[in-house]
Amino acid sequence: MTTYRPAILSSLTEAGEAAWSALLAAQGEANPFLSYAFLHALHASGSACAETGWQPQYLALWDGSVLAAAMPLYAKSHSYGEYVFDWAWAEAYHRNGIEYYPKLLSAIPFTPVTGSRLLARDDEARAALVAFLLEQQQASRMSSTHVLYPAQPQALLLKEAGFMLRSGVQFHWINQGYHTFDDFTATLEHKKRKNIRAERRKVREAGVTLRRVRGFDITDADWRFFHRCYETTYAEHRSSPYLNLAFFRDIGAAMPDNIMLTIAERGGRPIASSLVLHTKDTLYGRYWGAVEHVPCLHFEAAYYQPLEFCIEQGIKTFEGGAQGEHKMARGFLPQQTWSAHWLAHPSFADAVERFLEREGAGIANYIDELNERNPFK
Repeated sequence: MTTYRPAILSSLTEAGEAAWSALLAAQGEANPFLSYAFLHALHASGSACAETGWQPQYLALWDGSVLAAAMPLYAKSHSYGEYVFDWAWAEAYHRNGIEYYPKLLSAIPFTPVTGSRLLARDDEARAALVAFLLEQQQASRMSSTHVLYPAQPQALLLKEAGFMLRSGVQFHWINQGYHTFDDFTATLEHKKRKNIRAERRKVREAGVTLRRVRGFDITDADWRFFHRCYETTYAEHRSSPYLNLAFFRDIGAAMPDNIMLTIAERGGRPIASSLVLHTKDTLYGRYWGAVEHVPCLHFEAAYYQPLEFCIEQGIKTFEGGAQGEHKMARGFLPQQTWSAHWLAHPSFADAVERFLEREGAGIANYIDELNERNPFK
């Protein structure tokens, strides 16, 4: 059995890009949100750092000079930017005079995308990483540990280690080998197909044109305009944006192969933009915003243009992000997601476990109901 050297990293630079990338490659993990470039940009830009309530405490296991296992982990002083909601749990703690924050959280900040959370070169290293996590959550004296959007096998591994599982729903589009956008819409029910055509026609008739810009071709002016759209969306919801312009510039420079902007223009000037990240197999819808309202432009920029891109590039899956039943009418189908939770307080742990049992049954019924409304012929 290997003896690992454990470490808690306050910055990814302590591991180094080469070691981090080698670990991802060793387990075949291509998710761009787990890349050194993406995570480091979150921290270096000040978007996810101690000052914003995301204190990095990455777990790492070293085998000599080789990074054998690691886990994105944060000490959180709030529950913003997570997309798995535990506000009611925090309020229950508060009502009973018990501190809920800080808590330990394993997640990709502001990113509800399923992927590895227990990064390891092999099963032995992954088991050792889980043991290291259990030691840290006991030693930290924090209220709880939460692992958001792990791949299902890792969720089950955490369940075996004493975590409670929680399920949720997202909506994903699956490419069935379509050659054109019309090939895709032809598989939909008549009403759904007619509505999509009407939405796209409204955008054209409003005089809007769209262009898709791949990472290497994105200019700084494009990034500044996109960030303006992004800020506008948050302002309309009376909220503050999580990500700053420096973050978008950083990922644009560091991982251009994974990035595409869609920019909508009318009368020679940009009016809206959407951002997606992608690999050769999966496209992830991320952010959208507009400085001028045009009916149905959101659907065109954030869904139909990326769908066309998936079809052109042979990308198999388009993950639509958190929530959104409206996506089903556009060919997205429900997919179950997971999170894992451990609470130190026995009475609260018992109460949450009962709640999750009820909620889980409701989620299962909800998915069944959604599947009965399948938009395809």
